[in-house]
Amino acid sequence: MTSRTATPSRFVRAGGQKIAVYESAGDGPGVLLIHGNSSSAKAFSHQLDGSPADSLRLVAIDLPGHGASDRASDPDRAYTLPGYARAVRDVVDEMRLGDAVIVGWSLGGHIALEASAMLPEASGFFIFGTPPLAFPPAADAFLPTPAMGSTFKADLTPEEMDAYATAFFRPDIAQVPESFLADVRATDKRVRSALGASIAPDGYADEVAIAAKLAKPLAILQGAEEQLINPAYFERLTMPTLWRGKVQIVSGAGHAPQWEWPLEFNALLESFVADCRRAKSG
Repeated sequence: MTSRTATPSRFVRAGGQKIAVYESAGDGPGVLLIHGNSSSAKAFSHQLDGSPADSLRLVAIDLPGHGASDRASDPDRAYTLPGYARAVRDVVDEMRLGDAVIVGWSLGGHIALEASAMLPEASGFFIFGTPPLAFPPAADAFLPTPAMGSTFKADLTPEEMDAYATAFFRPDIAQVPESFLADVRATDKRVRSALGASIAPDGYADEVAIAAKLAKPLAILQGAEEQLINPAYFERLTMPTLWRGKVQIVSGAGHAPQWEWPLEFNALLESFVADCRRAKSG
């Protein structure tokens, strides 16, 4: 069977750019999937080709500068959290996903939080590999991993690209999936440098405050073998709508639980969507 992320289902316009969209065949509740830095919708292959695709209307996108989407003509505006949040809002409008659950991995989770005020009808937010950040970002939000140095670096050597993609997974992974390596190589290098430059006063919304004031359900997942994000950081955040009252830990997974342990990840996602629907209808 051909993967649903092999070829975009369609392209939509967002901020004057073409955004690649990938859809499942399910006609249930809507779920928008937002990938991470230097990645693509292929990171969600195990969802688009897995059990959630049968019961949910999954829509994944390639962010501007990633995958099959356009490279930005104005990277300093487009390749920022506010720029990406605007693109997500435009996709939600174009795809009629106003009441969808918004799922964000890593950078995608930060984008989801940034976009939350623009998506008043969203049913809930499901983020993973994403520590909500204020300004300046708390030093203890991240682990001291050398690969973090590549996050905002435009020009990466082949060795740095490989190390960066490898850090997405648990430390003992036998082989990094080629699609993740290919995505890092294919990403517009200006994405990383523009994102880095935007980490400045008023460059993004206070995500700690957003999580503290969010009225919608918020699910947070963390891989037990995470190499990039510090799990202890979440303990001091105020998150009144945190799903099930705690961060959900995926055993045996690193930064990419949606790929490493898709059965557990998919079950959590489907349960969250169902709980959001019940909360909304109640």
